[in-house]
Amino acid sequence: MKPGKTTVLIVDDHPILRHGLRQIIESDPAFQLVAEAGDGESALQYCSRFKPDVVLVDINIPKLNGVALVRAIRKSPDAPPCLILTMNADEGSFNAAMDAGASGYLIKEEALEAVLLGLRTVTAGGVYVSPAASAFLLKRRQRASALKEEKTGLASLTPTENRVLQLVSENKTSREIAAELFISPRTVETHRANLCRKLDLQGANKLLEFAIKHRSQL
Repeated sequence: MKPGKTTVLIVDDHPILRHGLRQIIESDPAFQLVAEAGDGESALQYCSRFKPDVVLVDINIPKLNGVALVRAIRKSPDAPPCLILTMNADEGSFNAAMDAGASGYLIKEEALEAVLLGLRTVTAGGVYVSPAASAFLLKRRQRASALKEEKTGLASLTPTENRVLQLVSENKTSREIAAELFISPRTVETHRANLCRKLDLQGANKLLEFAIKHRSQL
């Protein structure tokens, strides 16, 4: 790998599209393509092996779909940002990708023109969304703002409490959350109790109901 280059992993099961993306990425001296994968399982192996700075992920890939792949990649403490590549300009797919931890959402028909901008944006810590899906991002942010006004306790959550709440929204058990965050199940239960108190939620399943209902706003 050349110093100063932003390294990229492409994950797409269409060789022709990968070829086009590779040509564009390699034409920019700021980027270096380190690997290409045709399925999610191979992509995970390449992520571990090459440690790319950014991953370009097709949402519809075999063995492990793009949303599941992003979720798996984002579990790593030093996880690279992921830019989703898709034919689907629909709100459900968009929210699923963003809920999984994607940093961007690029529509394929715009990819050849916008992929470099998208990669630069997410690598710099920003969020890139194709114009065709920008309304989904706006609605998502509006719902999040409305929820924070309704549940003022959200502003007082610690980073760990926020992460626990997100994992609860994925219907994970305390033991599963503990394993992912490298803490004890008892500590997770303490975080759950604090979340219920701060969010004024009473009842055994109220936290789970709240988290699942508002998953896209958390």
